[in-house]
Amino acid sequence: MFADRAKIMIRSGKGGDGCVSFRREMYVANGGPDGGDGGKGGDIIFQVDDGLNTLIDYRHKRKYAAEDGRPGGKRRCHGANGKDLTLYVPAGTVVMEAQSGKVIADLSGDNKRQVLLKGGKGGNGNMHYATSTMQVPKYAQAGAASLELEVLLELKVIADVGLVGFPNVGKSTFLSRASHARPKVANYPFTTLNPHLGVVDYEEIDGFVIADIPGLIEGASQGTGLGHEFLRHIERTRAIIHLVDIASIEGRDPVEDIYKINEELKLYNQEIAQRPQIIAANKIDALGPDADEALQRIKQEFEPKGVPVYGISAVSGQGVKELLWAVKKLLSTLPKESIVFEQEFFPEEELLVESLPYTVERDEKDPHTFIVEGPKIEKMLGYTNLDSEKGFAFFQNFLKDGGILEDLEKEGIQDGDTVRMYGFAFEYYK
Repeated sequence: MFADRAKIMIRSGKGGDGCVSFRREMYVANGGPDGGDGGKGGDIIFQVDDGLNTLIDYRHKRKYAAEDGRPGGKRRCHGANGKDLTLYVPAGTVVMEAQSGKVIADLSGDNKRQVLLKGGKGGNGNMHYATSTMQVPKYAQAGAASLELEVLLELKVIADVGLVGFPNVGKSTFLSRASHARPKVANYPFTTLNPHLGVVDYEEIDGFVIADIPGLIEGASQGTGLGHEFLRHIERTRAIIHLVDIASIEGRDPVEDIYKINEELKLYNQEIAQRPQIIAANKIDALGPDADEALQRIKQEFEPKGVPVYGISAVSGQGVKELLWAVKKLLSTLPKESIVFEQEFFPEEELLVESLPYTVERDEKDPHTFIVEGPKIEKMLGYTNLDSEKGFAFFQNFLKDGGILEDLEKEGIQDGDTVRMYGFAFEYYK
């Protein structure tokens, strides 16, 4: 069974809690705090395995979790970090947030490995909270919570050229002729239930990859049959070979077939429908003396629209070389950069739970210091790198969008006052 889609639940590891402990040794009357930090939770990592070509492993198991960090210990002992969990996928796999369909990661091109969910940061032990006024801190920081997300995996094959057409027009035969690929060939609808890739190696013509996209039918763009399962594999191709049965062996009109398939491409993705096409009128050897007339009919219909037409026979090889030379020449005029789907969903920022509680209070001992605490704040700090420009910008937006700045103003904060959030402190300026 070929599997090019799977929906799974992934969870990073929770950070280990910090420890509350005090030094207890002979001859040491008042030992200070020595509670160690918790370990970091394990990450969820996606990595390309060139030996894989399907996502079938993810059809049988739906939940994947990295290891939690261990809590800190006495005598400043640091808790062990949780083990990362690496999930191996084929090249060309796109990871999307299941509900919105937004792209999180595209495992193709140079991107062979990506940390999708970071493990929770380990909590600080009470040894971090000793001050001149608080020498016996009886509290420690809880480990940051794990991140959990349902993701959709989709395999979108990576090829220079997509080979499209109705079932039984000879795509598999053409691919086996043009390359060393050996797809199964038979005469019934949906012979090809998975895309085959072939590296062109035909009479000194080489250097590009063709993907045999399974036969399309009317309604494919709306998911009829296996429409969406097939159409997604055209998304990365730079050009399209549109194979049509010029002999009308199954009683269909080749011109109408071309228009119908192009309409399905347009309905699925307008940008794909606009990619350069070359029409390959196959089975020309079956027409005998009528071949030229049938070929001219297709040329008169499409060549004025800028779509070249070549008559070929995938079985005998007639016209195949000329077609492949034309495809290679076309590719040389197109950008070589592979199509990569940009990240649209950022788990660390979007999974912060806005409904978690927090409190804003003025410090009883210092009226110019305000303390902001609560699970919402801990979660944000656990997944935000305040040392980076992007992280600090996100921190500022978090304070504003989460209503925290508004609550501070209600408490009477003024410019220059200090805001404390667990181990972090900053001056407030409006």
